[in-house]
Amino acid sequence: MSISQLAAQLRTEAAKVIVGQDEVFNQVLIAFLSGGHVLLEGVPGTAKTLLAKTLAHLINAEFNRIQFTADLMPSDVVGTQVFDINQGTFYLKKGPLFTNIALADEINRAPAKTQSALLEAMEERQITIEGERHLLTEPFMVLATQNPVEYEGTYPLPEAQLDRFMFKVLVDYPPEAVEQEVLRRYHNGFDARKIEDVGLQRIVQPGDMGAIRQAINAVTVEDGVLTYITRLATASRNSPDLILGGSPRASITLLLTSKAVAAINGRDYVTPDDVKYVALPTYRHRILLRPEAEIEGLDADAVMKRIIAGVEVPR
Repeated sequence: MSISQLAAQLRTEAAKVIVGQDEVFNQVLIAFLSGGHVLLEGVPGTAKTLLAKTLAHLINAEFNRIQFTADLMPSDVVGTQVFDINQGTFYLKKGPLFTNIALADEINRAPAKTQSALLEAMEERQITIEGERHLLTEPFMVLATQNPVEYEGTYPLPEAQLDRFMFKVLVDYPPEAVEQEVLRRYHNGFDARKIEDVGLQRIVQPGDMGAIRQAINAVTVEDGVLTYITRLATASRNSPDLILGGSPRASITLLLTSKAVAAINGRDYVTPDDVKYVALPTYRHRILLRPEAEIEGLDADAVMKRIIAGVEVPR
């Protein structure tokens, strides 16, 4: 089965559960196939948790949800050494981060110390507890959520942590027709707590991910496209609208995810349009606007659209 056929099947199955969020699911799928993590930003009740559970079900992966709160400790996330009285020895009680897909729900409600417990796992695919390294099993993905309108009692993620997320995906209210379809499904007995009753097929096994990512890595990228990616990064750093431009990790993200986009679209080569498609979710959480740009009414996406429009596209 090709990557494009696989992605089509995953989208078809996901649509049985998630209504009207095709674009959101597609972006999360691109990040997953590229081996990255996603920050989902949207108001409560827009199916962010349901999306994470659905993806985990479709790829037959272990799924853990962590509710981030102000009193959550790092050991609650990664685990700790516990003393066994009967054996007279310590043993590792693994935390919920030892999984395939971890949902960090309302990540900005936990203090920085707890948020930072994710950093090693996200970047190094390992967790260190009392000096001992524990490798995480592949695939491993962190899906984090945050509410864009409620900031009281929250701890905004610092730039260094935001940079660890491959994408920031915005989850908006559904259109009226989509919301009516959601109501119709619930009226007919749908229960988001029992998605296994919908009859979802398990499309991928965790052990298949190595071959899938190897196929994506084999996608060809011409020098002109590489130059285009680096020029986007340079333009963001020189933009008069920005205090902080994209990091080299942003360029790496554009490269990896554009290869996944090409594979999903049935091509073995990357085009500039593939790069453009993933540019906004790649950059929107990595750049900082100047106050003058905010006064002008711009947001991160508007600034990036300006930058993209100003960078010459390779032919």
